[in-house]
Amino acid sequence: MAKGVYLFLETGLAIPQETKDAEVLDGVDAGIASRAFGEREYYTAPPVPGCEADDMLPGFLLPPDTALPPGWRSFPVRQAAVLFSGPGKKDPFGPEDPFVGNRRRRLLRTYHVLQWRRDSVYCGSCGAPNGDSPSELARLCPRCGRVEYPRISPAVITLVYRDDGRALLAHNKKFKPRLYSLIAGFTEAGENLEAAAAREVKEEVNLEVRDIRYVTSQCWPFPNSLMVGFTARYEGGKLKCDGQEILDAQWFTRESVLAGTPELPGPGSVSRYIIDHWLRGGPE
Repeated sequence: MAKGVYLFLETGLAIPQETKDAEVLDGVDAGIASRAFGEREYYTAPPVPGCEADDMLPGFLLPPDTALPPGWRSFPVRQAAVLFSGPGKKDPFGPEDPFVGNRRRRLLRTYHVLQWRRDSVYCGSCGAPNGDSPSELARLCPRCGRVEYPRISPAVITLVYRDDGRALLAHNKKFKPRLYSLIAGFTEAGENLEAAAAREVKEEVNLEVRDIRYVTSQCWPFPNSLMVGFTARYEGGKLKCDGQEILDAQWFTRESVLAGTPELPGPGSVSRYIIDHWLRGGPE
């Protein structure tokens, strides 16, 4: 079987039109890719530590203004990241099919590393062109010796629940109409993850929380996040949206959410996993 490659175009994967969705994680035949986009200098990200994955596929970031040739389409990397997730399928946050899970991690790792390499062409200390470390996944400046590792930005996402069984779901200004999810934000310097979760809830909806508990995490390379999921018990405060990021937030019962009010994030996302955990009776 010919070796596959990943062709990333902004936040999508460039694939031939006839490629089935289930085949996206396997990349594109290298010969077909070369005929469509010309010869490229591919980079192969090192394998994911601890994964029994097949060889990592080479990848390339196409220039943002690249036009897709006839017979090609763009497949969102976000959608590829949650392939094979959902009802009746393996869970990306728990025990999963190693074949599927390793291919998913391979794709996300390649996308993350390629973006980091693009953004670290020059040394951040002296400005010299960066080189690569011969012994680890890192940039090594040949002039000043500065070592730079792939950037990972931790973000927290939290489901706030009440003792009466209701949970807080919020509508972000970036969401499509009727879609509600969880409170989220990036961890700031000097914070631990639990402090970040409490601060984001206070800043965005004016509530105090306690009993903050870790649930799960998810790699989210858009471009370099690690989403860390929590639940937290409502402590006090009057619900008030900040009006900048959160336009609306409401307390919902399990019955109303199961009935389809409101619309939820898609399966495979860390937010949906935590919401489904609550719907099944969590966080207890």
